[in-house]
Amino acid sequence: MRVVVQRSASSSVAVENKIVGKIKHGVVLLIGFTEGDNKEKIEYLAKKIVTLRIFPDENNIMNHSLIDTKGEILAISQFTLYADTKKGARPSYMKALTSEKAEKLYKEFCQELEKYTKVERGVFGADMEVTITNVGPTTILLER
Repeated sequence: MRVVVQRSASSSVAVENKIVGKIKHGVVLLIGFTEGDNKEKIEYLAKKIVTLRIFPDENNIMNHSLIDTKGEILAISQFTLYADTKKGARPSYMKALTSEKAEKLYKEFCQELEKYTKVERGVFGADMEVTITNVGPTTILLER
């Protein structure tokens, strides 16, 4: 499981020019799944994300978490996180989990995150337009 975490001042996701999810302050998650991903990994990464100290304190030092700042999450499924570019110019996505299995894990992951804070979602498998105001910029790759 791979998750790109981006600290955000505001972000949104649209499908067919209609906003389907948006947040003010928080993080945008780009989420990819592969074989072997399971509930244990979901629980671990959800807790890691909401407790990451990537928000500034009163001294402008990254010392506060999403929970501390009452931030929100915009969760976007993104199978291309498992692109393999070792051969040729066309990426292979063989390591990405099948759509049916990945969608189930994506829903479970979002439900786990909702135990901690508000979660807005993209539309699984849709062609989405994601607008991210990345603050810092702060971008972290998590993998389990």
